[in-house]
Amino acid sequence: MAERTAGSGVQSVERVFELLELITAAGGQVMLSELAASTELPLPTIHRLLRTLVAKGYIRQLANRRYALGPGLIRLGTAASKQLGALAGAQLQALVDQLGETANMAVLDADMALYIAQAPSKHSMRMFTEVGRRAHTHATGVGKAILAQLSDDAVRAIVARAGMPTPTTMSIGSVNDLLADLARIRERGYSVDDGEQEIGVRCFAMAVPDAPTPTAVSVSGPVSRVDDAFAELAIPALRAAVESISQDLNLVA
Repeated sequence: MAERTAGSGVQSVERVFELLELITAAGGQVMLSELAASTELPLPTIHRLLRTLVAKGYIRQLANRRYALGPGLIRLGTAASKQLGALAGAQLQALVDQLGETANMAVLDADMALYIAQAPSKHSMRMFTEVGRRAHTHATGVGKAILAQLSDDAVRAIVARAGMPTPTTMSIGSVNDLLADLARIRERGYSVDDGEQEIGVRCFAMAVPDAPTPTAVSVSGPVSRVDDAFAELAIPALRAAVESISQDLNLVA
């Protein structure tokens, strides 16, 4: 980590976020010895920062002396997710207006795909996912688009922690099959959920470039409408949407 002027506020903030990111990367819980081995920070500095984070509720110290992400982060994450979803609302609605099917946005949160925004289709028979719902990443279009942004080792760690349930007979059930699918997604630039979350529903999804956290946007609907002809319209529309959302996010940043 780059050093700043000793005692500067910027350096302290960087160190706090380094610890939070290390705990997150470890699956939300970590031993002090693991933190010490993963950073060049002096042990007294780690102790001091952890005590402050525990006092503020952003980290918890468990009975087994492991450090875990605390409830204070939930409030911050919820507010940030709502803001991100609101920022993308116009683009999601534009997708619905252009394609006629439901558009969703999701982010990676605690090894799951968390749906943070939706613009529903006007069709009576439509895809409906509640904002706030969590789904396994390997069995959803947005989830696979999110995973495709990560390294294979990171993907293995996520599915090891979250599991790989198979909601339908079309769901991917092995890590090797998932990694092969992710390689195809990286090559073509979008993911497809073809009945993997719900039989009879097809979804096309694409990652949002340069998002602050792995993020994806999707359009979903019944296979009777979401066919090859739909895909020809959906892929360029999704690409335009995620690029616009990325620009808006970076302007805000």
